[in-house]
Parts: sequence; C-alpha cells; structure tokens
Amino acid sequence: MQQTGQPMKAGYTASNDNGGNGFCGLLLMLISFILIAATFPFSLCSCVKVVQEYERAVIFRLGRLLGGAKGPGIFFIIPCTDEYRKVDLRTRTFDVPPQEILTKDSVTVQMDAVVYYRVRDATMAVTNVENVDGATRLLAQTTLRNMLGTKSLSEILTDREQIAQGMLASLDEATDVWGIQVERIEIKDVRLPMQLQRAMAAEAEAAREARAKVIAAEGEKNASVQLKEAADVMASAPNAMQLRFLQTLNTISAEKNSTIVFPIPIDLLSALKR
Repeated sequence: MQQTGQPMKAGYTASNDNGGNGFCGLLLMLISFILIAATFPFSLCSCVKVVQEYERAVIFRLGRLLGGAKGPGIFFIIPCTDEYRKVDLRTRTFDVPPQEILTKDSVTVQMDAVVYYRVRDATMAVTNVENVDGATRLLAQTTLRNMLGTKSLSEILTDREQIAQGMLASLDEATDVWGIQVERIEIKDVRLPMQLQRAMAAEAEAAREARAKVIAAEGEKNASVQLKEAADVMASAPNAMQLRFLQTLNTISAEKNSTIVFPIPIDLLSALKR
C-alpha cells in the first residue's frame, strides 16, 4: 500500500520542481492570483471551502495531485487552477443481488449478502479507481460466486459464518489498493429449488418417523421388563393380587360409573370346573 502511494508523491514533488505544467501553468496561476486580489474579499467565496468531520477533499492543481487529502475543516483552493473532490469516509452498505450459483456437488442455489465498507484512504479512492463504489459492488458479486462455487450444499447451509469470513478476507485484500476497507459481510438468505426443498423435507420427515419408531420400540421393551418384574412380585405374595383388585375397584368408583366391574380370580374358576 505504501509502495502504491510513493510513486504518486514522488511524481507530485517532481512536478513542483519542474514548475507544474511549465510556463502556461505559471501564467494561469499568476492570472488567478491577480483575479483573487482584484475581487477581494468577494473571491473568498470561491477560495475558501469547508469539509465535514466525516469528509476529506482531494485537490488537483493543473491536473496534478496536490499532496494528501485535506480536512476536516477549512482549506483553500485557487479557483482557475484547482479542482477538488469530496470523499465520504462513513461506512456504506449495499445488497449483493441474488446470485445463482452451482455448488461443488452440482446443486443450483441462490444467495444474497450485505457488504459493509468504508473509504480508508481518500486519495487512493479517487486516483486509483474511476468509480470506487461500482467497482466494489461488482467485485463483491464475483467474490460471492467464486467462494460458493467451491463449497458443497451442506457446507453452505452449515458454515455461513466461515464463508462470510472468507469473503471478507478476499474482498478486503482486493480492494486495499483502492483505499477501501471492507468491515463486514453478512449472508442474508440461501434459496433452494422447490423440488430440492420437497426432497429434503421428505427426507427429514422419514428420519423423524424412524426415530419415533425406535423410541416407541424401546419404550415397549422397557415396559415389558417392568411388567414382568411386577408379575414376579405379585406371584410371590398371594394377597398382592387381591389388593390390586381392590385398588382397581376404587379407581372405577371414583369416576362415577354406573357399571361395576368385579374381577374374579382365575383360581376360583378352576375350582368350580372341578
């Protein structure tokens, strides 16, 4: 980054040593000073400029860069020879339009994202690229497509944060020579084809049903073990069955039923058959 800026400063120093643009440049500057002096103090309206705290001004004198960016506050220009451009340093955002991407496992998806960036160096943003905002937008779209083209569908759905960090590093490195700092990238949405959504939903439903059947079978197995243990306990104590009968009658009577069910021991029926 420093290597990019050094030739620019060296060229500007050389232009000052050589008299700017030569005799014509000196003549224009002389005429400008005469006009400023002749119309003083009204010429201050054209000479004095103000930039806000979040702005910087890049000044060109006779087409050549005049030092670094000026501001914030007041700065002076020569009306006939100087031209300046204001650069906003505040964070900007833009939506990356939905990109239709073919993943690594040959699945077509659509993704969009939000990019947060700001101008870090106003001089580089003006001199190194014609339209810094448009270039950053196009590069973000290309980076999104290139990054997701190397990922499978499962990685895209589960590793959003890692994908966003990879895009941030790649985009920030590419825009560094433009004086741009990419602060954050957020992936907004992943859109799958409707047929694929239905297939994934059917697969998830089948997996849930399979898990439910396994859980139900385990519950039946545990219940059968508990019933066997309860039967063994009742078989060892003959009065336990009679107490169970009485408890059942108490439960039926509490529900205010008109029908009374009285269980008869199987041993009694066997004795009557004899």
